[in-house]
Amino acid sequence: MSLSLSAQNVVKRYGGVLALSDGNLDVHAGEVVALIGANGSGKSTMSKVINGVVVLDGGRLLLDDKPVHFSSPQAAKKMGIATVFQELSLIPKMTVAENIWLTREPLNAFGQVDRKVIKEKTQQLLSLFEGTYKTDLHPDDPVASLPPDEKQIIEILKAISFDPWMVILDEATASLDSRQVNRLFELVKRWKADGKAIVFVSHRMEEIFRIADKFSVLRNGKTVGAGEIKDINEKELVKLMIEKESIFSFARAAKAEEKTEKPICLEVKDLRADSLRGVSFSVREGELVGIGGLRGQGQRDLLLSLFGDIPYSGLVRLFGSETRLRHPREAMKRGMALVPGDRAKEGLLYIRSILENFQLPSWAKYGFPLRIAKAKKDASDTGVSLNLKMASLNEPVSSLSGGNAQKVVLGKWLMRKPKLLLLDDPTKGVDVGTKAEIYDLLTKLCGEGKTILFYSSDDEELVGLCDRVLVLHDGVIRSELTGASLTKENLIAASLGVSSAGGEA
Repeated sequence: MSLSLSAQNVVKRYGGVLALSDGNLDVHAGEVVALIGANGSGKSTMSKVINGVVVLDGGRLLLDDKPVHFSSPQAAKKMGIATVFQELSLIPKMTVAENIWLTREPLNAFGQVDRKVIKEKTQQLLSLFEGTYKTDLHPDDPVASLPPDEKQIIEILKAISFDPWMVILDEATASLDSRQVNRLFELVKRWKADGKAIVFVSHRMEEIFRIADKFSVLRNGKTVGAGEIKDINEKELVKLMIEKESIFSFARAAKAEEKTEKPICLEVKDLRADSLRGVSFSVREGELVGIGGLRGQGQRDLLLSLFGDIPYSGLVRLFGSETRLRHPREAMKRGMALVPGDRAKEGLLYIRSILENFQLPSWAKYGFPLRIAKAKKDASDTGVSLNLKMASLNEPVSSLSGGNAQKVVLGKWLMRKPKLLLLDDPTKGVDVGTKAEIYDLLTKLCGEGKTILFYSSDDEELVGLCDRVLVLHDGVIRSELTGASLTKENLIAASLGVSSAGGEA
């Protein structure tokens, strides 16, 4: 039987915010539909309506042309709809197998959990991504011990274990490396051939055009375009999403100002930490220096050690003075800020208000008793400068779209007016419109004399935005790319450890 699901004229309100005003989506068995839109456009809300996380306020859902109502995610799962969210639902203290089969554990003839069957079934699922794990992954491994990419794989396998006819992949590739993405896409093609329907939510255009059969574009809660992916190109999709093409004009144009004569802001010699094997480089005032390479090559440890968050050895000279930072508080006092890569776990308190999140690192400067009016004004001014779309400062951060939540992560540190800004993949999972705004902001900050060290998992972003890029491979700087050598080809070659890339370090 060929199944289909249709969301028609869907309306969803969150208090005074209209998240969906006229959302439409048609999905049929055996096809991949890319659900596209800027953050805040309604993509996540549409996904949550389809899988029963939220109940629609208007419009209707049709399953095989018959009206259907999903009162909960369990109700949607019973109808064969599973979702892989970007924000993981795994329980860290439980094992891989326990997470996958939670509440659905196979029982033996005595009514007890059949651990042998669970282990065998889990191993079968794990084999789907065999050859892409960093280590041998076993059913009994605790999820807390896994790196982010493998946690994402477990989230995917958990959804597939239901054997659904329809799978929603909501930014499921954001944490995966290229091998893992390739394997996922092989599986998607297999699932499609088996008659499954896939809703693919991604901000990566290359992936959308590589895997999707159809597209559906949301903008400000309305579906503004849908059709065959072969009938549209990247620029046309972006125009539908944001009504401008700012994403194609990266902030790094020909920079008239020469930065080589400016003072050195940060100097690092033989820095060693958990995954760093002797890193040396320097960054000048007003420079935007990228950190490239495949994930897990030491980029995160580099930023954390510089911010005093993990132990390190080696020399660090900050603003001309040798220093040894043993705690992030010391780094903050020295004019540094670190924007973490996982906004849900490290960047925000989702149940607290936007105001509280903005002021998390800065409450002390408002005295005691608290000058709340001044704190509100500073937070409001920061929100305006970042073009933050919100109902009010008193709303919880959880009410914001992903892109707007990321602006709060940036804004709370910018309110401290740092001289050196460390960024850990700040545009991961962010739509093209918000990316363009972040690029413009970073360029403006450099123009004001701020220094930025910028890790990104997006090669095009590094090439388009940075003055130069330090490529990490196996815990060392493999290459330093700048000027004519700063190309995507050289960056990829250096990331893979190919010695022929320009700018060998």
